[in-house]
Amino acid sequence: MSPPAAHRATTASLQAAYPFVSDAGPAGGPLLGRDVMGGPFFFDPWQLYRGGLLTNPNVLVVGQLGRGKSTFVKTLVWRQLAFGRKAWIVDPKGEYGPLAAACGVEPVKLVPGGDLRLNPLTVPGGAGADEAARRGAELAGALLACSLGRTLHPAERTALDVAVRRATSAGQPTLPQVVERLLEPDPADASLLHTDPATLASDGRIAALELRRMVAGDLAGMFDGPTTPSVDLAGGLVVVDVSATFATPALPLVMTCATAWLQAALASGASQATQRLVVVDEAWSILSDLGTARWAQATFKLARAFGVANVVVVHRLSDLRAAGPDGSAQEKLAEGLLADSETRVVFGQPPSEAEVTARMLRLSRREADLVPRLPRGAALWKLGARSFLVRHLLGAPERRLVDTDAAMRGSGGPPEAPERRGDG
Repeated sequence: MSPPAAHRATTASLQAAYPFVSDAGPAGGPLLGRDVMGGPFFFDPWQLYRGGLLTNPNVLVVGQLGRGKSTFVKTLVWRQLAFGRKAWIVDPKGEYGPLAAACGVEPVKLVPGGDLRLNPLTVPGGAGADEAARRGAELAGALLACSLGRTLHPAERTALDVAVRRATSAGQPTLPQVVERLLEPDPADASLLHTDPATLASDGRIAALELRRMVAGDLAGMFDGPTTPSVDLAGGLVVVDVSATFATPALPLVMTCATAWLQAALASGASQATQRLVVVDEAWSILSDLGTARWAQATFKLARAFGVANVVVVHRLSDLRAAGPDGSAQEKLAEGLLADSETRVVFGQPPSEAEVTARMLRLSRREADLVPRLPRGAALWKLGARSFLVRHLLGAPERRLVDTDAAMRGSGGPPEAPERRGDG
């Protein structure tokens, strides 16, 4: 029997038949690792966007604990800083301290009852009164929906809106001012709504008492006043450490407030000239609640206007659905977030997550089979319609920046080499 005829095809056809083989990968930007063929793998979201290879610069990073997700994010930031970019990070577990120290900066550490405050209602420079009030009402509404565990009633939402507008009319609003205006509404606001101050106060009383938690309750001392003047945004790296509330139910509120403060700073004229990464680690804490997830998605869409590449970090894609059923608002929000993140970096997932990962990312059968078997430090990259299998490389000087296993090892040894392990 004669051997079969040689198979001929274009490189485009071969790429579909044999993914990870026929695409040379992106060029330019920091070196992140090697692809499956042994070639270097570079990544720069802004260059890819300028070249028309991506329609947005946002990045979604997914990975099971211990598969290399955290190591990758920290080295991505470190190497982008070397290229002259800046980075702002919301750090829910206090893991970015070594990276901050290497950059010569102190994390902005928020502690209930502490002396350092960030004002989540900060009005961006150049924003008009109407825009500032709209932003403030959206944020306060998201915080209340998360804290109450339900959507606001029309009367509550109206009372909140007029309270934020009244607080904004006096300059930079704060949460204590909003609470005060909810409890004691202005008679002029009541008149515009064809009601009386007592009725308007009754409409907003539950909202006022819930927001009071962040002013005089267990979350006081973090977001209950103007931003502390010593907070410096001029450096290359800003880390907002909210680890004091990581193991508490308040984490979604704290993460949302910290992110809102960063977004307000981004919207100011002083920050628009620099391309920067905005990293939200443990993003499930914001995305698991419908109110804060909606707010996050709205701010996520502002990336291109501010020159920002958002980096959202989660353990698994099912987190993005916030346990919502098929066809639910949570599922639609998850789909929208994926659409707004054209770069997806998938580290190893447990077999139980393989199906939802394949469905949400529209993976081929070969890619879906690969995800549960990825070794530590290796990830499936989806850049638009292109796929790559990349082994992340970690330089020896970078190991101290990414180590989170010191407590597990004891004090006796350095982190293992990246070829044998990844950080999670």
